Amino acid sequence: MTDAPAPLRPSREAPLAQPSIRRPPPGAEDARMRAAAVEFESMFLAEMLTAAGLGRPPEGFGGGVGEQAFAGLLVREQARLWAERGGIGLAESIYRSLVRDAAAT
Repeated sequence: MTDAPAPLRPSREAPLAQPSIRRPPPGAEDARMRAAAVEFESMFLAEMLTAAGLGRPPEGFGGGVGEQAFAGLLVREQARLWAERGGIGLAESIYRSLVRDAAAT
């Protein structure tokens, strides 16, 4: 008859190393929330400017297909710059809401 292996028992030595959870550096989450809020306001403004007719060539004057192709890029860039400079305040409202929700969790 052979000896049976001893049952495994928890060791009283140092516990096994737990994999470290990578947490973003302080302020990184805040910066991500602010960037997301500004990006959202930028998209909103671009849609509103497009609906208002910004970027449409005037009647009787136009640059053809090239102007049509790049008009949307111009509107999006204008909206992005506007949002980065404070815009209409939508990004700040969204940012505050994100911070409040993050603090509640």
